[in-house]
Amino acid sequence: MGFRRHIQEAPKVDLTPMIDVVFLLLIFFMISTTFIERPGLNISLPASSSEQIKQNQKEIQVYLSANGDIYLQREKMTLDDLLRHLQGYDPILTPKMTFLLMADKAARHGKVIQLMDAAKMAGFGNLAIATDKNQESVGAIHELP
Repeated sequence: MGFRRHIQEAPKVDLTPMIDVVFLLLIFFMISTTFIERPGLNISLPASSSEQIKQNQKEIQVYLSANGDIYLQREKMTLDDLLRHLQGYDPILTPKMTFLLMADKAARHGKVIQLMDAAKMAGFGNLAIATDKNQESVGAIHELP
């Protein structure tokens, strides 16, 4: 009798489930990672013992580097450009908005005061100055007259 010989195939490993799991892990870690909000600046905030404030959704973040560079959100600008930009905000909304100033502890005090005056001239109702406390960003909100 002639029996057919069955040729056994080498076992194959299906990589599709492993790729799916690795992809899901990648997505999980991308979503759960906290990102640095400072736009490529090396700003060392001064330390403070003030309590942490809740972040206002209606806020403007202005950064001042140690060498005096001013950034609005992620865009570098001069003080005059910042003033023009701030004047463009709705005068009805600005009293409810927070001007968040993140100035390096080595920044000149005069520049900090200029930025605070710019916030006042633009009509912002609140001023927050960011500080560090145990690796957390904290600050105090002060009402602007």
